[in-house]
Amino acid sequence: MSSVTSLVQSVDWLAIAPPTLAAVVALVVLVADLFLPAARKPLLGWIATAGLALAALTLLPLLNGDRRTFCLPGHPDACSYVADPFTLVIQFLVLGGALLTALLSIDTIKDHDLPTGEYWFLLLSSAAGAALLPASRDLATLVIALEVASLPAFALVGLRRGDRLSSEAALKFFLSSVAATAVMLLGVSFLYAATGSLYLSRVASGLADLPDPRLATLASAGVALTLVGFAFKTAAAPFHFWVPDTYVGAPLPIAGYLSVVGKAVGFSGLILVTVQGFPAYADVWGPALAVLAALTMTVGNVAALRQDPRRAHSAVRLLAWSSVGQAGYLLVPLAAAGYVHDPARAIGSTVAYALMYAAVNLGAFAVAALVARTSPDNRIADYRGLYARRPLAALALGFFLLCLAGLPPGIIGLFAKVTVFAVAVDAGLAWLAVVMAVNVVIALYYYLQWTAVLFRGAKEAEGAEGTGAAGAPRAAEPSRARIPGPLVTAIALATVLGVALSGAPQLVLRFASVALL
Repeated sequence: MSSVTSLVQSVDWLAIAPPTLAAVVALVVLVADLFLPAARKPLLGWIATAGLALAALTLLPLLNGDRRTFCLPGHPDACSYVADPFTLVIQFLVLGGALLTALLSIDTIKDHDLPTGEYWFLLLSSAAGAALLPASRDLATLVIALEVASLPAFALVGLRRGDRLSSEAALKFFLSSVAATAVMLLGVSFLYAATGSLYLSRVASGLADLPDPRLATLASAGVALTLVGFAFKTAAAPFHFWVPDTYVGAPLPIAGYLSVVGKAVGFSGLILVTVQGFPAYADVWGPALAVLAALTMTVGNVAALRQDPRRAHSAVRLLAWSSVGQAGYLLVPLAAAGYVHDPARAIGSTVAYALMYAAVNLGAFAVAALVARTSPDNRIADYRGLYARRPLAALALGFFLLCLAGLPPGIIGLFAKVTVFAVAVDAGLAWLAVVMAVNVVIALYYYLQWTAVLFRGAKEAEGAEGTGAAGAPRAAEPSRARIPGPLVTAIALATVLGVALSGAPQLVLRFASVALL
């Protein structure tokens, strides 16, 4: 009897509340969709939004300290779920990003006639998986959380039935992600064979002391394959090819969701496996991530620089390639963590940069969703004279772009880039710092070019926008057309958060620096 009792694991329901609540609300929405008449379907959106807000609020009671659950009896260091500061800050980013996505989606569903119940169920399910991942401390839970976050996203991308771009985007996203998962699972199986455990703490100790050279070879292959799998998830070059077409084919709120929450999922998983699972192989993954960072930022920024402002969907494509370049910046501190004894500051820089990027990038997608209501092709040229038509939206987008570029008044963007640059220099990666500096200069050009377009005179804008790309006349945007309340709220929240972060950048870094270890 005692041996059976010792195998029973206690469950800390408060610790697992954020992902659990998101999953429960997803089931509620799915069931409610069966009974609500068509006229009442919009209610599902408000239920989902309230559920995400409530899930985010459940983070507050967890701020007191670390909470662990699903642990091996008698082994408190071997747990499947840990709610530490790192977990909480990533869960805040994930649930906050999902909440802004929900606000953007309420009117997008009506405008594009998307299936309401399926949309909200898939979004909440993906958010639940994304919130579970940063708390995962064994490789099995990590992979499961990653797939729970990814699988609904495939369907969300292809939810515009009959749209060729949407179907192609979903297929490309699905095939690339399945390939990444297969590679990652092979690496995880090698690591389990070499160390005999899936818990990250035990994998780390096992990799540090492998008695057989053959096991060391197997472990090295496992580490490499696991890193390749996460490189797909983070859109690191050369595994980034799915990003631009997926963002263009997806509904705009989902493109913003993938650019922020999708990246948070990939990077938090990468941080956990490298810093907590593979510290003994820091001399392998440190240089590998440094090369990936340099390649990713260069590919993303050069491709963004080449976007034609008159091409259909050029605004979304520029944001897509920009997100690839930003992924390169996020990889820099993670690479630096492989070169230092205490990786907490380096990881804190990645987390701080991710918080800045999440707020302003979702804000940029929110303004893009506003412009798309009257200009479905969403060309950069469609933003000419936006200040004359929508002054507050133009000011908000200009602020978001300057934050991404790292220029005042976007102080948080400048501070985040300087912090990442300093971490690279302190770790002895001067060459990577130089590559980053060159890429920041490249990015300045296309961010400032788009910002300048917003404030060109109205007469100039009318002359430039009188005809479409093929010479066909285009309808003028009504200057006082009603903007949906949820969309206004999303833009306002992103702006307020960006301004608040710019006002206290040191607090962001200080909070993020204690996020791990």
